[in-house]
Formats: sequence, structure tokens, C-alpha cells
Amino acid sequence: MFFGATTFAQTATLADVSFMKGHWLGTFNGGPIEAFWAAPAGDNLTGFMRMMKDDKVTMYEMLVFEQTAKGPIVLVKHFKPGLIAMEEKEVSDRYRFIEAKKGQALFEKEDASVRIIYEHRSENQLVIQRGKQENGKWVFMDLFVFNRVK
Repeated sequence: MFFGATTFAQTATLADVSFMKGHWLGTFNGGPIEAFWAAPAGDNLTGFMRMMKDDKVTMYEMLVFEQTAKGPIVLVKHFKPGLIAMEEKEVSDRYRFIEAKKGQALFEKEDASVRIIYEHRSENQLVIQRGKQENGKWVFMDLFVFNRVK
């Protein structure tokens, strides 16, 4: 996997994550998870996810990819039912761009505790992997596997 590098030399644009555009559906925690991402426009690509169980929402997640001089950053906020923010009002999880290749983009949380890979595995499948350090190496596991809604 090419995502072993720890340098930040590569730059990217929102075009590197434009493969996320669309309506996606998967399963998570015993219920459906649904995601929508708009096409990049201006300096952002915006999307959201909703997680449900037993026909009730368990969590909403708002994601914004914003273009910066160093490449896209990802801003994430989580909400409980009732649109109650889980993070403080002025706070969002922030992930900085590390590297990209066709159909994949790697980001790292500001505190370097987590890495996320957004991967377009096929025309109709989008996967979000979560990585953590184990024995000095990044180990990734599928977190969300989505299929395109047609």
C-alpha cells in the first residue's frame, strides 16, 4: 500500500476526492448508514451521513472537504438525534491531507491519532477505512462500506 509515507510533500485538490460524489448506502452497527456527497464546488466538497438502527437515527455526521494551500482538509461534526452537537460549538474534528492516488485519498487527524482512507474500490463501491498505529505501523480496517444508490 502506498500510504506508508510520513512526508507531506504531495499536494492535492478537491478533484482528488471528487470520486465520493453521489448517494451511497451501507450497513453499520446493525443498521443502515447512508451518505450523500455533492460534487466539488468552489473551495469545498460537502457531504453528510446518517446512521440508523430500528428505524431511528443514532447519529448524523457532517463532512466538509475544504481546499487549502496545502491541499484539502476534512472537517467533521457529529450530531445526536435532535441535531444535538457532540463536539463543542466552535470545534470540529480536523484531518489534514497526506497523499492521494487515483480513487484514494489519505488524511490524518490533527493530533495524529487516526488516519482515514477514502477509497473508490469500484464504480459502485466507496469504502472509508480507519487506521491506527500498531507496533510502529499504520494498520487500516474498513469502517464503512457503501454501495452506490441508483
